[in-house]
Amino acid sequence: MEKLKRFKGVIIGAVVLLLVVLIIAGIYSQRLPRMLYPEEIREYEGQDLSSIGDFRENAISGTQHLNVSNYRLRITGLVNNTVEYSYEDVVNGFQKYQKVVTLHCVEGWSVDILWEGFLLEDLLNEAGINPEAVVVIVYASDGYSTSLPLDYILENEILIAYKMNGLTLPDERGFPFQLVAESKYGYKWIKWITEIELSDNENYRGYWERRGFPNTADVP
Repeated sequence: MEKLKRFKGVIIGAVVLLLVVLIIAGIYSQRLPRMLYPEEIREYEGQDLSSIGDFRENAISGTQHLNVSNYRLRITGLVNNTVEYSYEDVVNGFQKYQKVVTLHCVEGWSVDILWEGFLLEDLLNEAGINPEAVVVIVYASDGYSTSLPLDYILENEILIAYKMNGLTLPDERGFPFQLVAESKYGYKWIKWITEIELSDNENYRGYWERRGFPNTADVP
């Protein structure tokens, strides 16, 4: 009986101590500065949007962190002029566009996002498109690459985005630029873009395409 009383006493003491700790922690946490983040847009022209947090991380080498101060976007290959842009050059130098586009992943999930950026066509036109070019190859800072037919780019108003749901792209979502490959599966939506090459090589295959994924990547 005496042991039982002592055991109950220990339990009660532990509970009281835990309550005191929780109360102190609550008071202390209220005094700590709280980080405030701008809220993303979750509805656009009557359409509900997915959250930036709804994406799943599946980059080949983890999140890339590019320094915007020395970042350069290069336009190379079959162009009249090889061009190099800073981040500010691109964001401030080209017409801005917004549209809601759904990203479909081959893993089975999808997200509806409001993308803001510029037309890839405008970027290519400024460099000057060589008549022999038929393919656009896009390269990322982590070694990833993919390609798309030039006709697809020119006929579908394909964006390169620097904002999503009203916010600047987070690092994990491809800052500074992500390709919005509308009607294509997610492995064509290349992030952390550093170079765009115009080519006549219709047999080029990107990272996942070399591993068996269809080069067309069309969403049914």
